[in-house]
Amino acid sequence: MRPHVDQRQAQVLALVRARGSVRVADLAHELGVSPVTLRRDIEAMAARGEIHRMHGVISRVEAMRHVSPEEAGSGRAQAQAGPGAGPGAGLVIGMVVPTTEYYYAEVVRGAREVVEARGARLTVGLTRYLPGEDRTQADRLLSTGADGLLLTPNWDAGSAAPGEGAWTAELDVPTVLVERTAPPGHPAAALDRVVSDHAHGAARAVQHLVEQGHRRIALASQETPTTARLRSGFEAAVNALGLEPAPPWPTTAGSGAAWFGAAGSGAAGSGAAGFAAAGSGAGTAGSEIAGLSVADRFARTLDYLCDAVTSGGVTAALIHSDTDAIMLIPRLQARGVRVPEDLAVITYDDEVAGLADVPLSAVAPAKHEVGARAATLLFERLAGGAHESPRQHVELLPRLNIRA
Repeated sequence: MRPHVDQRQAQVLALVRARGSVRVADLAHELGVSPVTLRRDIEAMAARGEIHRMHGVISRVEAMRHVSPEEAGSGRAQAQAGPGAGPGAGLVIGMVVPTTEYYYAEVVRGAREVVEARGARLTVGLTRYLPGEDRTQADRLLSTGADGLLLTPNWDAGSAAPGEGAWTAELDVPTVLVERTAPPGHPAAALDRVVSDHAHGAARAVQHLVEQGHRRIALASQETPTTARLRSGFEAAVNALGLEPAPPWPTTAGSGAAWFGAAGSGAAGSGAAGFAAAGSGAGTAGSEIAGLSVADRFARTLDYLCDAVTSGGVTAALIHSDTDAIMLIPRLQARGVRVPEDLAVITYDDEVAGLADVPLSAVAPAKHEVGARAATLLFERLAGGAHESPRQHVELLPRLNIRA
């Protein structure tokens, strides 16, 4: 015979007080009741202030305490509240990212610190930029019990193209986009998101180079989800500061078109060199790029920069990424282009720029903070209930690190 509702709710309260928190699905199975029946009990108990309810988890009221972003990022809250006593205790947060190496290592670390400080657990799915793998990994994490998702879809341009990625807005759990955007009108534009303002980062690099006396600056960027925003910020700064455009990228034989997009004048082929790094997983900017090997793209970028300096009047360049800059610089020097005497260089990402034989100045996106802010925002969404706050689009400004 099933227990009376009062007895059942007393059992729920006793279990929650004993354990600190418990997943609703696990509790329904343990008590032998349907999830619908248990949810009704939980709603009544939460209304009486006996328990705290989050998405998929209930916890004892006395375990709750406010966790500031600073505490969450440092892990102090977990140490003070005790194991399993955080406001997210029992929750599972899924995170889909291209890789846990290079750029995303710090993003994941930032998210993990917040998740663990809340008493929750982070599980990660890797896409390696493989087509369709982002949805596969999201579905896998949801099938294993993820209560919310931090999601970096495989969108080549860093922003959802028409008809791409609508599934991200159809998930059954709260979802926050990480380092990805969607244009107005796209279903994913209604999702919370936390991104680096790469356009600002590129513009800040141009501003600094102008302050050092440079008037003709080139952009050399591999084609990644970051590139479009770098290019837009670079172009905007060049135009706003009244700089002379760098020489156009040479056209591909027989095509009559520039190999890579503009930087400096708003017209195609005005000074943005393009190449792709091995393993970037990025899409291509056109059939001309698609037909070239990584080695060919790299060689053409080297040729472009050498010619831009020796005959095009270029005296500075923003190079994305650090690793590409570190590979390009000795080759430039071997061709007679001295760095920084003939070509001042600022790199983008600041992963290994400080480890170059001559440490390089670099633009550093706030990678760790992106992960931490995204996780914090997801917890706010999980705890929102019926009084959900407005969705948020958060942009964090990169920092320029100057190294003499």
